[in-house]
Amino acid sequence: MNEEKRFPLPPFDMEKALQKVQLAEDAWNSKDPERVSKAYTIDTEWRNRTEFINGRDEVVAFLKRKWEKELNYKLKKELWGFRENRMAVRFEYEYQNHDGQWFRAYGNELWEFDENGLMRKRFASINDMEITEEERYL
Repeated sequence: MNEEKRFPLPPFDMEKALQKVQLAEDAWNSKDPERVSKAYTIDTEWRNRTEFINGRDEVVAFLKRKWEKELNYKLKKELWGFRENRMAVRFEYEYQNHDGQWFRAYGNELWEFDENGLMRKRFASINDMEITEEERYL
């Protein structure tokens, strides 16, 4: 059986945790739902704001909807803490809606990984704030 692996693998040390966060940031900034979904287990569980997402197929569908609405998306993630196979990450991203209004979203994520380095759980709390184009910094 060919098991999927997504390096670095847990348990995490500082170097591996920082690398995992950067890989996630890079993938999400690609705005490629298929690429992003490969970092998650087949049966991954998410809470994104008030939406509950289960499995890779739902992740792909969710991300397609997200990036159809959130134009010019740019994300920055920051490691907040880690232990063994879990991480806490702070993030912010900017995007523009179809009416041209800019937003900055602030949030926190809790991540749990399986032994193969795939994210099994992702819980995200996110708030959006309207900004002007001049206030953008990402």
